Amino acid sequence: MKKSAREIVDSTRSITRRGLMLGAIQAAVVATLGWRLKTMQLDRADEFRLLSDGNSIKLRLLPPARGLIHDRNGVLLAGNEANYRATITREEAGDAAAVIARLRHLIPMTDTAVAALLAEIGRRSAITPIVVADRLTWDQFSSIAVNAPALPGVSPESGLSRSYPRAGDFAHVLGYVGPVSDYDLSKMENPDPVLMLPEFQLGKLGVEAKLETRLRGKAGTRRVEVNSAGREMRELERIEGEQGETVQMTLDAALQNFAMQRLGGESAAAVVLDAQTGDILASASAPTFDPNLFVRGISGADYRALMQHDHRPLADKTVQGVYPPGSTFKMVTLLAGLESGLINGGSHFYCPGYTTVAGRRFHCWSRGGHGSVGPIQSLERSCDVFYYELAQKIGIDRIADMARRLGIGVRHELPMSAIAEGIAPDRAWKKAKYDQDWQVGDSLNASIGQGYVLASPLQLAIMTARVATGRAVEPRLVRAVNGTALPVAEFPELGLAEANLKIVRGGMDAVMNGSHGTAAKSRIVAPEWRMAGKTGTSQVRNITAAERARGVISNDQLPWIRRDHALFVCYAPVEAPRYAVSVVVEHGGGGSAVAAPIARDILLFALAGGLPPLDAYPPGQRGAVEEMRARMRLLPAPMAQASGRARA
Repeated sequence: MKKSAREIVDSTRSITRRGLMLGAIQAAVVATLGWRLKTMQLDRADEFRLLSDGNSIKLRLLPPARGLIHDRNGVLLAGNEANYRATITREEAGDAAAVIARLRHLIPMTDTAVAALLAEIGRRSAITPIVVADRLTWDQFSSIAVNAPALPGVSPESGLSRSYPRAGDFAHVLGYVGPVSDYDLSKMENPDPVLMLPEFQLGKLGVEAKLETRLRGKAGTRRVEVNSAGREMRELERIEGEQGETVQMTLDAALQNFAMQRLGGESAAAVVLDAQTGDILASASAPTFDPNLFVRGISGADYRALMQHDHRPLADKTVQGVYPPGSTFKMVTLLAGLESGLINGGSHFYCPGYTTVAGRRFHCWSRGGHGSVGPIQSLERSCDVFYYELAQKIGIDRIADMARRLGIGVRHELPMSAIAEGIAPDRAWKKAKYDQDWQVGDSLNASIGQGYVLASPLQLAIMTARVATGRAVEPRLVRAVNGTALPVAEFPELGLAEANLKIVRGGMDAVMNGSHGTAAKSRIVAPEWRMAGKTGTSQVRNITAAERARGVISNDQLPWIRRDHALFVCYAPVEAPRYAVSVVVEHGGGGSAVAAPIARDILLFALAGGLPPLDAYPPGQRGAVEEMRARMRLLPAPMAQASGRARA
């Protein structure tokens, strides 16, 4: 069938359009090839000419800047400082020993250091850069750069290194970073490639370790051109990495600094808790150490000195240390008794100075006894016999349940290392632990915070905050990340009767402000800052019947390691609790004489937002307080907090 004239015309037009489209595509391809040819032959001719002579392009990682850590007021706690160093790569160096021998003419290197370096080079991959020298001066750094042609495989580098401007104040909380070790890598399933960079720093302890992935950041890259000898010719492209997140802690640098200095040379710990928000404002463990020593690897001599110190400076006593809480535990036993309904505010027990159970005497600290004692007086005078009798009446399980309700025997989750759970013992615990039945004597010891009971200073501060507020206060350590505030929890009620809490609080008030209060000498006389507290002294040795007959040896006559622990817990203001404080002084002796004054001073600093006015102290102590302050080197405090007011 023949096509019509119109059909022939339409077919011709269709073929013409396809031809034009194909031609356009061909022209675009030719233009692209031409542009690419021009780029390679003209615009990048030098680059490709160098490559043809044996040069190559290498991609290298750029370590990210580690995230900063600040206190609640913006004070820098962990930052980064410039660091000049030199690295060597075996693949590029060839004869590494010969290169290092030439390098020794430019920078000082001991024979021991060289031997260790060569061993490290031999052990590592040939393409892994190894740090030859760290913390170079500018002159040393420049000298290496100028002599680069004679030092194949050696690269002078400028980077950042972690620094802790507050030195030992926050060593236990923040921890420290250090070079990545083979052991660190062995614990990771898929290590981040940036960890392979020479002397890259990894969080080893504390917040630095617990928030490692957030603080580390993300590596950048640089594309460099190197010649056949491995020497960098030029940088072709650089993509900067992402700095780690900035973390703001709940800690107050000024308060922490004061607490550390107030603990002085003691082996001790202090915790300050915001009873309303759970914010940890201070977590001080003494003695301390300088975390900057660990950043690039601490020397053997320095490490041995820390390990052999009898006050254990490397241990964070605030969360890792657990101690018999002594009489600070009596609030737990009293609340357990009141909540059981087996005693009330009008109940009394008679104290002749001891209780006899199964032929064994359990002594009160007052040899002459306290006579008839009610609940409030039992705390005010810290009568042991009251609690011996109460424990027999209510049993250990009620006491243990109340301890856990108040935060003892419970592990509180925080970004800190080795947080202890403590022990709130009961029948089941002893059976599981020792395969032994619980004895009545165990209950008597536990009722006054001795025996199997163990608590950390953090737990004692939580217990105090819960008694003060009646709420299940939980601690927190991070306030904000990258400027975004983290939510403050709404703590639920503990479910304890307010009348019972009022009795316990009244007893703690009487400890400080009553006529027979065991810590009356450490009271706060400023009425708006009136405090409540409880002393504690826990034995670390057995006192024999013969010693009691002769007279118990005083702590100052004993070797330090055999002296009692001194403890104290408190909160203020009494009418509207804001801060809770716990202090433990290892082998300090009596809680009222040693721990209470320290806790009172730290609490006052928190209330005042800095050094409090002298008229907050009892008149007879103001001169000694002035002398103590004169010896301190304090960090300037921020403006006084709204919870306290300046007093002339």
